[in-house]
Amino acid sequence: MKRQNQSSVVEFILLGFSNFPELQEQLFGAFLVVCLVTLMGNTIIIIVISLEQSLHVPLYLFLQNLSVVDMGMSAVIMPVMLVILSTEKMRISILGCLVQMYFILTLGVTECFLLGVMAFDRFAAICHPLSYPMIMNKMVFMQLVTFSWISGITVATVQTTWVFSFPFCGSNEINHISCETPAVLELACADTFLFEIYAFTGTLLTVIVPFSLILLSYIRILFAILKMPSTTGKQKAFSTCASHLTSVTLFYGTASMTYLQPKSGYSPETKKLTSLAYSLLTPLLNPLIYSLRNSEMKRALMKIWQRKVALHTF
Repeated sequence: MKRQNQSSVVEFILLGFSNFPELQEQLFGAFLVVCLVTLMGNTIIIIVISLEQSLHVPLYLFLQNLSVVDMGMSAVIMPVMLVILSTEKMRISILGCLVQMYFILTLGVTECFLLGVMAFDRFAAICHPLSYPMIMNKMVFMQLVTFSWISGITVATVQTTWVFSFPFCGSNEINHISCETPAVLELACADTFLFEIYAFTGTLLTVIVPFSLILLSYIRILFAILKMPSTTGKQKAFSTCASHLTSVTLFYGTASMTYLQPKSGYSPETKKLTSLAYSLLTPLLNPLIYSLRNSEMKRALMKIWQRKVALHTF
């Protein structure tokens, strides 16, 4: 009988916000706008940095990679969310769930490390301006970006393969907005204790290592800024780092609540909201944070726009 139940689970049902049927239409409209703004904002950043030669420096090339990650996260989660909201529930095959989990983990871990190396880049630029070109040369930049992506791919491959090696029996309803590891793991009908230790330890390292790098970098940056004689210099340095710190706070805070919480730590609805915050809110706000607070990005955007207008005029 147990074997029958296990083999009968060939698909999952994502419940999303089915507990609030009266809000489905409003949520659908809100998430559709979020999706379009996120894709548009991150696309603009990628294109502007690609076209403007003056932005081909580590700071903006890291930002370009971050925009690719944010676009990917939105593309992986948002279409599924919109289907759930239009039908109240969504059926997804085990393979489809596996693929979604794989990309969520790949992009999430990659963003963790990208935010860390971006902090190191700011530390090198502000605390060691004269030697910065040697510290953050093209080779170092490529190594840091490659390390970030390979870390994401490695963690996702190991974790996704392990999760879907468990048998699934009984209920096939995932009370979440996507196939995230904690939600899917609740349906496994096997002893997952060893995996939970691995996942908690891995998540702790994935969060703590980059966050420690960020913390140390910004402590050093703060001391360097306070020593600056020029008030204008202080304001520019604070402005440069403020956008990164805002993004870091949003991402690490909400992601930690999702992946480092005890199983019964929060209600399913709270888990859905924290997941939305780091997987959809951060990709939405990053383009606004970096574009609106960065004078070089705004100048580059205006230059490209004026160039385009001039071409159409002649």
